[in-house]
Amino acid sequence: MKKILAKKYKRFILYLEILVVIVLIPVAYNFMPVKEGTKIFYMPSSDPDYIVQTLKVNGYGVTWLDKMILGLTKIPEEGWYSVAPADEGRFLFFRGFYKYKSSETMDIVVYAGETKNEVTARLANDMKLDQKKLLETYQMLAYYEEADILAQRYTLARKAGEEETMKYIFLDSRRKSRAFEKEYFKHSPDKKELKIVYVIASIIQKESNSVEEMGLISSVIYNRLEKNMKLQMDGTLNYGKFAHTIVTPERIKSDTSLYNTYKHKGLPPHPLSTVTIEALRASMKPMPNEYLFFMLNKTGTHDFTETYDKHLENVSAFRAYQKERKKQKEQEANSTYMIPSSKKLPFKDNSVNINWDKVSL
Repeated sequence: MKKILAKKYKRFILYLEILVVIVLIPVAYNFMPVKEGTKIFYMPSSDPDYIVQTLKVNGYGVTWLDKMILGLTKIPEEGWYSVAPADEGRFLFFRGFYKYKSSETMDIVVYAGETKNEVTARLANDMKLDQKKLLETYQMLAYYEEADILAQRYTLARKAGEEETMKYIFLDSRRKSRAFEKEYFKHSPDKKELKIVYVIASIIQKESNSVEEMGLISSVIYNRLEKNMKLQMDGTLNYGKFAHTIVTPERIKSDTSLYNTYKHKGLPPHPLSTVTIEALRASMKPMPNEYLFFMLNKTGTHDFTETYDKHLENVSAFRAYQKERKKQKEQEANSTYMIPSSKKLPFKDNSVNINWDKVSL
């Protein structure tokens, strides 16, 4: 009888020890410190492997057990996260990580034709960030001198840092760029092929923001290149610090860079600035025609022609229109300040008598 009781007692003690271990393991796990990193960052996917990778990239130590805990309740969704300190312990930190998804966001627009310096300067001003750090991250992620990020709207965390902000902008741009590549390329294009596409798209973007005209401008570029003609387009001179300056005859003569397509054949050496996805599509799908020239008209659109003589007619017509508009503006300005002499305006005497002896300064 004593032996039976002794065996039962030993078995009870064993079970109790196992139970204590089972209870203590999660307690001990919960008290393990969390190696914390960046507080605000973007989670690019809800895939568990991507979540773990993103946490590690942002400085968080994640174990296989942490990965299991992440999926116990609700898997974190894609989006911006603002992570609080792990004061409640490791278990609660990873189990409730989905709660850190941030709603404090703001929309930023990158405009077509902006350079990296202009984009980073505006981001720095709007988000109270350091432009130098933004520019450093941009250059670290960029493939080209310009045009790596698309002209569009971006949703950013209000308090995101320089690196996280720029990484997200590149992430979103690259996603759309890859979708564009799959749609228009039968093979996986290399960076050199893509660079040509981006250069052409940036010229199209500089010449017109009209989606309807982009395919026509694209055809002029390809037609002239095929005939070994100089592009002779003003837009190619809107590079770098000249991004938004009016191209004058003096500028065309003085600019000796390879961006000057009045002097050099072929394409400029680099994309000029940011482009829209529509400009990229136009660079891959020029409209079928024989156009070699285009000229601005009085409606704000362009006239496209196949012959130089017809192009000269369009140039003359637009210059005549400009001259007439200038004359009209001068007349309107003069009429603002002149009273017609043929008519007498009704005059009411509103003057008052002032005793200047009583007025003091």
